[in-house]
Amino acid sequence: MAVALHAEAFDQLLCVDVHDETHDVKSFTFLSPDGKAFDFEAGQHLSLELEIDGLPESRCYSMSSSPARRKAITVTVKRTEGGRVSNWLHDNLVAGMTVKAMGPLGAFVRPATAPAKLALLSGGSGITPLMSIVRDIADSAQAADVVFVHAARTPRDLVFRDELGVLANRLKGLRLILLPEQVTGEPSWPGLTGRLSKAFLSLAIPDLADRVIMCCGPAPFMQAVRSFSAELGSPAQNYYEESFDGAGVEEPPAEVLPQARAFKVEFAKQSRTIEVADGQTVLSSAKKAGIRLPSSCANGLCGTCKSKLVSGSVDMQHNGGIRQREVEAGFFLPCCSKPLSDLVIDR
Repeated sequence: MAVALHAEAFDQLLCVDVHDETHDVKSFTFLSPDGKAFDFEAGQHLSLELEIDGLPESRCYSMSSSPARRKAITVTVKRTEGGRVSNWLHDNLVAGMTVKAMGPLGAFVRPATAPAKLALLSGGSGITPLMSIVRDIADSAQAADVVFVHAARTPRDLVFRDELGVLANRLKGLRLILLPEQVTGEPSWPGLTGRLSKAFLSLAIPDLADRVIMCCGPAPFMQAVRSFSAELGSPAQNYYEESFDGAGVEEPPAEVLPQARAFKVEFAKQSRTIEVADGQTVLSSAKKAGIRLPSSCANGLCGTCKSKLVSGSVDMQHNGGIRQREVEAGFFLPCCSKPLSDLVIDR
């Protein structure tokens, strides 16, 4: 089975379409120049690597397309203020151009052994991986019992609004709830407005505690969903979230620690060795040295940068982006790991 993307190297993808979803959100569709098929699970993401002003930049974006449609793959990107990569994509990427990509990455997928009932909750452009899940359910003609709550700032910020309406009419087991915070631009909005609340969730999804919850959006949105769902009796093991909010977070430069010792960190596959100052993470130092590592959240949540540690030890403070059995097998997350000794990494 031919696969265009894999998790250990970058492949060239050909952009064949750019589509405006909203005033500040675009979808970019890619094909493999070699005609290969794509193999990923709904909810996963890929890492795009670009060169902007002569400097390498990589960002992770969730696939919004259905994995059942294997000849093309789509990512949906929101333009963010000051966003170096998102702005470049919006302003420069057009059909006919190629980009480098690595993937599929991430474990934000429907658990195979969990109950079939789903509660999907998205805030803003966080809808992207959840849209992939709903499209997959539709394309696969799966029996659905899904409540989909999509929140946004205004009605015009509701990404995929029209398609969601079509899917809700087509899939008898899909119940769609759109929740704009304000009605700016559409004063005749017929539904509810306001921010997500515990009271809203209890009324909108009265059986929330019986559902697998999959959530993606800004950090405050996910924190609210996490807290409200726990208060409404949802088991912690039935809650899943995806976040790229930490991408691009800067750490204090090593120069502010003039007396700090440094550790040698070797990237075996790239034949590169760098020094990482005491108190700095492996990822931040690697990026400053031009080492290519897939990354996104930078806070130990998404698992995108997961790597094999051949030798040495680290202080890793993650937020659920790696499983204990993976740690025991020698894997670690460079984004939230500080060396305690010299390291050799299988990258």
